[in-house]
Amino acid sequence: MKYAFSTLGVPGTPVADVVRLAAETGYHGVELRAHPEEPVHPGLPAHQRRVVVDEFARAGVEILSVAGYARVAAAGDDEAVYEELHRLLYLAADLGAPYVRVFPGGGDQDPADADATAARRLGAAAEVAAELGVRVLLETHDSHRTGADVARVVGAVGHKHVGALWDVMHPWLAGEAPEATHAVLAPYLGYVQVKDIASREDTTPRPLGTGVLPLAECLGLMRGEGWACWEYEKRWYADAAELPRLLAAGRERLAGLG
Repeated sequence: MKYAFSTLGVPGTPVADVVRLAAETGYHGVELRAHPEEPVHPGLPAHQRRVVVDEFARAGVEILSVAGYARVAAAGDDEAVYEELHRLLYLAADLGAPYVRVFPGGGDQDPADADATAARRLGAAAEVAAELGVRVLLETHDSHRTGADVARVVGAVGHKHVGALWDVMHPWLAGEAPEATHAVLAPYLGYVQVKDIASREDTTPRPLGTGVLPLAECLGLMRGEGWACWEYEKRWYADAAELPRLLAAGRERLAGLG
């Protein structure tokens, strides 16, 4: 298994420092949060994209994914969502990242309507993704928290360039057992996002292995294959411990789990 961490844990940190942290602490890759407040985002000019690629290549660290914020099940016009998806796909292709992360964002719509909207948009984006050699991954999140929710959409699309991202927290909070999540997502799975939290009621991020999430069970189901990415949500929890000083121990913990 290969290990990565998300830049959500080190918000606003320059690319060179992110690469250095990954290399020094033994991570194979980095998930890049693609938001305008971050150094890498869809508006980044071409020459700066090449600088990012060079920084990672020199250190031998991979860019695992472009973590975007497109909400493919959101109500409203398709065109704005298509535009956001295409910008993320081209960014990932320019960076050599194999994956683009997207959210459902279906809100309080009827689930069948949200599923149909997401499948339609992802199906259209799949053709562009295939041309670029990138795979779009729908994360277990918000309106589609469980593996079963995401599998309904991805299965309806039926395209190999559309898959699933298993964020271990959301299905567990929704009451879906890890074995059930893995069983339905396995045919579509890109990679797994791991994290740890204080409790069901308090999702403040904690160092891996010190919270309540069943990480050993989740990673055990992966059988040592694929990628596990530590998504430490420092961006949303200002009082959480700083990630850089936790990275080395987190890497050791991941190796012990998967």
